[in-house]
Amino acid sequence: MHLPATAKSDLEAALGRYRCLFDRDVDGWDAFIATLMRPLPTWIWANPLRIDGEQLLELIAEEGLRAEPVPWLNPGALRLPPGFKAGQRWWYCAGLAHAQEAVSQLPVMLLDVQPGHRVLDLCAAPGGKTAQLALALGNRGTLLANDFSAERIAALQGNLDRLGVLNASTTRSDGGNYPTAAGVFDRILVDAPCSSEGTLRRNPSLVQRGGPGAGRADSNDDSSRTALGRAYSGIGLERSQRMAGRQRALLRKAVQRCRPGGRILYSTCTFAPEENELIVAEILDEQNGDLELLPCEVPGLLTGSGVTHWQGRDLDPSLARCLRVWPQANDTGGFFVAVLQKSASAAGMQARMSGEQMSGEQMSGEQARLRGEDAQLGSSEVAPARLQLEADDDHWLQGLTEHYGLPAAALAGYRLHRQTRRGLHLMAADHRPPAAPSPQGSGLFAYRTNIRPPKLTTGAALLLGAAATRQTLELSAEQRDRYLRRELMHPSPEQIVDCRPGQLILRYRGFPLGVAVLHRSGDLESLFPSRWSGCSAGGTDGRR
Repeated sequence: MHLPATAKSDLEAALGRYRCLFDRDVDGWDAFIATLMRPLPTWIWANPLRIDGEQLLELIAEEGLRAEPVPWLNPGALRLPPGFKAGQRWWYCAGLAHAQEAVSQLPVMLLDVQPGHRVLDLCAAPGGKTAQLALALGNRGTLLANDFSAERIAALQGNLDRLGVLNASTTRSDGGNYPTAAGVFDRILVDAPCSSEGTLRRNPSLVQRGGPGAGRADSNDDSSRTALGRAYSGIGLERSQRMAGRQRALLRKAVQRCRPGGRILYSTCTFAPEENELIVAEILDEQNGDLELLPCEVPGLLTGSGVTHWQGRDLDPSLARCLRVWPQANDTGGFFVAVLQKSASAAGMQARMSGEQMSGEQMSGEQARLRGEDAQLGSSEVAPARLQLEADDDHWLQGLTEHYGLPAAALAGYRLHRQTRRGLHLMAADHRPPAAPSPQGSGLFAYRTNIRPPKLTTGAALLLGAAATRQTLELSAEQRDRYLRRELMHPSPEQIVDCRPGQLILRYRGFPLGVAVLHRSGDLESLFPSRWSGCSAGGTDGRR
């Protein structure tokens, strides 16, 4: 669904308070509105753990599609036509790529994450930026990925598993009250929840969120257009003011948890200064010089400076160092970034910064949400992390490596631990899960041992399958698609001549796809996860 031409006047009225930001650009406002009316291109990036950008380009070209490298993004980033559903392609299911809006790839580029840093992603789901952070760390070390919603954490973990991330622990906590026991971090990303005005090109349904009377985005009659204007107003000033309190709490907490000399990146996908520069200005003022706003730029990307005058108020001139991406400049969504550095000599927390707890009314509402999600999703099986193997776990590991003929080098740099009752997790050897908050998961759930026979998970098959020397099966393109649709197959005798009945790792063109069971009848049963089947008909092409 895209916005009709008849929505133009309503869009101009709803976003009209930003017109003053284009005073020095006579044609800028018209270009801004015109761009918001057009569908957004699709962007993906190649997973460097498995493939490079050139290889991914070739796979896409073989499907008769045209993709273009994006010079101002990291190597491996590609642009595809609007409406392209990357999440429904086999190479996406195999973890060779991830779909992520171009501007959403900027924060990790600008945060300057280096191997050895301890990193916190305070608002992590659904996981695109988290995965980029993990890769910036070399898939080693310690990354904590936090979100408040159990459902969103499940989506986050699914993306990390598909991409082979082993250096992240997921935590479920209100980011504005993130526990002190988690320690301090060298880099913190605060991709804050916001009014999302910058995503209108990708999410035209936002126009239907304005409350009673919100019109359909594809309506043409006058009454529907009037209602559409009210819907757009629902993502304007009032919503921004509601979001600001939470955003301030998140950024304050990030300042507290940042190591002296460390950096924080604050970002949103909205145009509203109330959620952007004004939030940053308030936190800078509270820190009395212990926090510095750093200049940031991306070579080749056309950007605007931060706002330094808004609604009759002069703001801190240093806010010009913030980075604004306007949709019309690069044919993207809208985005805001501020990079902050904490003084190496920063004193301990200021007294007023410790008044971080929510009001009783707010807390009761948040707790109710947590309880509701727990009831809906079921009680967690996750116990406090135990980083040593149990007595019989060497037996499971030996069985796994023998069954698939995995060389010792395939597990080099990783360690196994039993975090849940279900089986073994695999994570980077130098990853250190936090004592608090208790992780929802650490690394990759790799081997399910509470069933007979035990089963390699799909995520682990994607990670280790290329190294397997036994119990593997190469599929044709038609078989590949049937496997991903979870259909029963009957491979040819030649395909299974070296396979015993039991679990197999399936590959296509050498790339692992997952696990299947070869029955004595010759039937091949797909064990591709039902939640991944069809590779997510909705949600994989998100901004994060």
